[in-house]
This record gives sequence, C-alpha cells and structure tokens, in this order.
Amino acid sequence: MSLLLTCLESISRADSNEDGRITRNEIQELIMLSASANKLSQLKEQAEEYAALIMEELDPENLGYIELWQLETLLLQRDEYMDYSKPLSMTSVGKTQNLSSIRPKNVLSKIAFAIRCSIVENWQRTWILLLWVLAMGVLFSWKFYQYKNKAAFKVMGYCLATAKGAAETVKLNMALILLPVCRNTITWLRSTRARLFIPFDDNINFHKMVACVIAVGVILHAGNHLICDFPRLVHSTPEEFAPLASLFHNKKPTYGELVTSIEGITGIIMVVFLIIAYTLATNRFRRNIVRLPPPLNRIAGFNAFWYAHHLTGLVYVLLFIHGSFLFLVQKWYQKTTWMYISVPLLLYTAERSLRTCRSEYFSVKTLKVLVLPGNVLRLIMSKPQGFNYESGQYIFLQCAAISPFEWHPFSLTSAPGDDYLSVHIRMVGDWTQELKKVFTESVNSLPERAKFGQVAKYDQDGVPRLFVDGPYGAPAQDYKNYDVLLLVGLGIGATPFISILTDLLNNARAEEQMNCINGKKKSLKTTRAHFYWITREPGSFEWFKGVMDEVAEMDLKGQIEMHNYLTSVYEEGDARSTLLKMVQALNHAKTGVDILSGTRVRCKVPCFRN
Repeated sequence: MSLLLTCLESISRADSNEDGRITRNEIQELIMLSASANKLSQLKEQAEEYAALIMEELDPENLGYIELWQLETLLLQRDEYMDYSKPLSMTSVGKTQNLSSIRPKNVLSKIAFAIRCSIVENWQRTWILLLWVLAMGVLFSWKFYQYKNKAAFKVMGYCLATAKGAAETVKLNMALILLPVCRNTITWLRSTRARLFIPFDDNINFHKMVACVIAVGVILHAGNHLICDFPRLVHSTPEEFAPLASLFHNKKPTYGELVTSIEGITGIIMVVFLIIAYTLATNRFRRNIVRLPPPLNRIAGFNAFWYAHHLTGLVYVLLFIHGSFLFLVQKWYQKTTWMYISVPLLLYTAERSLRTCRSEYFSVKTLKVLVLPGNVLRLIMSKPQGFNYESGQYIFLQCAAISPFEWHPFSLTSAPGDDYLSVHIRMVGDWTQELKKVFTESVNSLPERAKFGQVAKYDQDGVPRLFVDGPYGAPAQDYKNYDVLLLVGLGIGATPFISILTDLLNNARAEEQMNCINGKKKSLKTTRAHFYWITREPGSFEWFKGVMDEVAEMDLKGQIEMHNYLTSVYEEGDARSTLLKMVQALNHAKTGVDILSGTRVRCKVPCFRN
C-alpha cells in the first residue's frame, strides 16, 4: 500500500498548477517517465496514444482534463479491467499443500529424503557413471599389476605401472568420447527402449566429463614417462638394463633419443593438439568473452573452437601410430589401442559421411529472411522432400558462402505439419554475425512480413545457398508421451517450445475436423500445456508474435496456457511500474492487445522476492 501511495503522490506532483485537474499532456508526461524508468523505449513512442486512451475512459464529455481523484480511482481499480491468470490451478495448489505435509521435519530425515529424491531423479546418470568409473578402475588395475610383474618395473618402478594404467584409461575414453557426438545413432536410440535407462539428454555433458578424465590420464601418462621413467632408464646400471637390452636393440638410449623416437614425437604432438583443443573449447574462448588484441583476436570464438576440435582427428591418427610403436611391447595382439578406438572411429566416420551425403540431398531454398529485434535472424526455408521431424528437434545449418566446412545447430521453430522449415538465430558469435551480413547484403530489400502460417515469395537471385543436416533428437521431442506439459524457456531458449505449441494447436484443429467428419472422438494424449517464457527485452516478443496471437485466438478450449514474463520492468507493486500496469490493463480490456509484448498474450512481471 505504501508503494501505491508513493505512486499517487507522483501523480499529484504531475498537477503542475495544483488545481486538482490533470491534462492529457500531463498524463502523457507521466507515462513517458514511467516508460523511461522501466527501459521501454517503444512504449515512450506510444505515450500519446495511451494518454488518449485514459482520457477517453475518464473524460467522455471531452472537457480536456480529468480530476485527480478519477485517475487515482482508476489506478486503484486497475485489476478489474483484466483478470490475470493464476500461476497455478487450484488443483495444483492443493497438491502442493498436500506434499508439504509429508516432507520430513528433522535433519536426518531431511538428508535421507534428499538423497532418496536425488537417486530417483538421477538413477540413469548414476548407473552410467558407476559403470564408467568401474571400467576405468578395472583397466587401470589390470595394466598396473601387469607391469608390476615385468622386468621393466625393477628399473622404472611404480612410475611405469602408473603411466601404463593411465594409458589404458585414455584408450577407453578416447573411444567413449566419440559416442555422445554420434548424433544420428543417438537420435535412433531415442526411439527405442534404450531411452528408458540411458540418459541421452546428457550426451554433451558426458562428452565433457570424458574429455576432463582424458586430460588427467594424459598428464599421468606423459608426466610419469618424461619426469620419472625416462630418467630412471637413462641412469640405470648395466646390470639393471640387461633384462631390457633386447627391447632397445642392445643399446641403452639417451633421454633425447627417447623423446625424439616415434613414440615420443607422436606423444608430444598429441599433447600439443589436445592443449589447443581444450583451451579453445573453454567457455571464455568459445563464446568470445576473451578480448585479445589483433591479430590474436581471431583465435577466439566459435569458429576457432570448431576448427580446433576437428584438429583432434589428427590426434586419432597419431594415437594409432603411437600405440603401434611401443618400447616394451613386441607382439601385435598386446598393442591394444586399435582394439579400443576402431569401432567408435568407424561409427563416427560413417556419421560424418552420412552428413555430407544427406546435406547435398537436403539443399534448401531461402523463402524469407527477417531481422527481428534483439539481434535475431529468422530464416524460413523450403522443406526438402522426405524431411520428417518432430517438434523439439534441431538441425544443423551450413552456409557455403561463409564456410563449406562449418555446421551450426539450431532448434526448429516450425511444426511438422508446416510445409516449410523455420529457425530463429540469435547473433551472438562470429558465424551468426557473418550469416546476417551475408543475407542482408545479398538482397537489396527484405520482403515484407507475411501473416502467420504463410510464406512470402523470395527472389532467389544472389541468395546464399543453405544446406540442412538432421533432424536430430532433443529432450523436448518426447512431449507427446505426457498428459500435461510444463514448458519453460528463457530468451531464445524458448525456440523448441514454439514448435511444440504450434504442433499442439495444429493437432487439435485437425482432430476437431476429423470429429466433425467421422463423428468419432479421438482425444490427444496431451490435454494441457503450460508455457512460461521469461525474457529481458520487450522486443523479444516480436520473435514469436504470430504463434502467440494464433494460440490466443484459436485455442478456444483453453488447452494451451501461456505466461509471458518481462524482467526489465519493475516488479508488481513498485511505484515506478504501477502506472504502466494501469495502462496495460486498460488497453488490454479495450483492444485485447498487451502493451508490453504487443501480442494478445498478457505479459507479467516476475516477483523474485517470493
């Protein structure tokens, strides 16, 4: 109430001549001040229109002014103009209250309850990680004790056993690290029962974990060899070296000869390549957060990450060579490197070959290009024949005008029933910036905005050629298996959910038509969807305006419930946003359009304190 009084005081101050009357210009000035405080530049431009709306409501006799008490009354009764949707249904609130009664009270029970919930929620990850750790432990122990019983152990000691044990885990992980990025295989496995006990959604996280363990293994292996094993071998006595003489052609090597041997050179080159790949894969380099002076600035960004990552292809070639020339192993079947990595490497090579072949077949035409607020580019492309996908999935795009080698993933925002493909691209990296430049500079004028569900004609002369690879599986694609959906998106992260909402609406419309024709009622499994979209910039709502307006107009059964939240506006009850809330309520009651989002879906402000 105190904040509301503060707002009323500010309105009173707007009465410059203190006669208890406020003119249209004074209301416009108040709206502009409130819009500036909430960083709503577009609303400032429409302040005159909204001031006229208030005057129309409170001054029906066209006196040219309103009484101060009238504006205060409208401010106090703003909620009567708009019945905001509740964040939870009464059923959900009741269930939440029931759950609170079964939560444990004492500390030990709370800990046990938390552990039990964690196991239930993460059992898929748990058994995969335990199996992985167990496999590494078994391999390390096996190789460690194998070398502990060899003659070389008497010369090089535990350093040798540790280096060989670490090498065995590196072989395993160099094989495993390829599996999470075999996207076609994972997409296929998602449609099998394997999805019930393997967490395919964590494939990239597992890929990163394996990479970290490889780094540890390489440090142990290379470090023990260079710092411990080689010096011990070089400084061994003739009696100590005698059992190993035949392995080194009866001549004790020098430290330089060991380092410059095939095993040494390949090992050092692999370490250098891995250091480059690991460094450029870090978040600061990949997202171009690190600001380096020219010309070093070109080694940061997604492009550098992409090329450095493919440098690891040479690491596998060197690993084959490194594993084939070993000082202490002579028999071919004891050189096990090829046994570990052959099958995963062939699978990954087949996947990349499939991408090359399929991309030529899935060459698309750009039907429409839109540059949207918030530095977002929307591409509408032709749908290749035989290209079938599910909402929530993503594709890889290649633009040969930028690079014939780079592929970048983007979630599809079109629905499977649409006759086109659509993606929304946030321009945050070097490749996406180049994509915007290529499209905006290749066409003299971009086509006008088409209505939702329609595709504008586009002149193909000079338009860059795009290639599509996919579709690939994603966590959201299984939405059809659930009765009630809770979709939460932040900023551009809402893209897969837009496809799902459109698909739900299309399916509901098709089902209604089938019911009218056949008279048979066939209900969809998904009966309700709650979509929560939180964004910082008001212009972001322009990205999916067509979809949201379509849902608001045609979802007569209330199957889809949408909640838009704008974080740049001061929260509910703050004096700096109270006037805007009044204008928002009044405008939505009059026109059905929200002033913050520009759509028919009402926009709210999150209250983080609660």
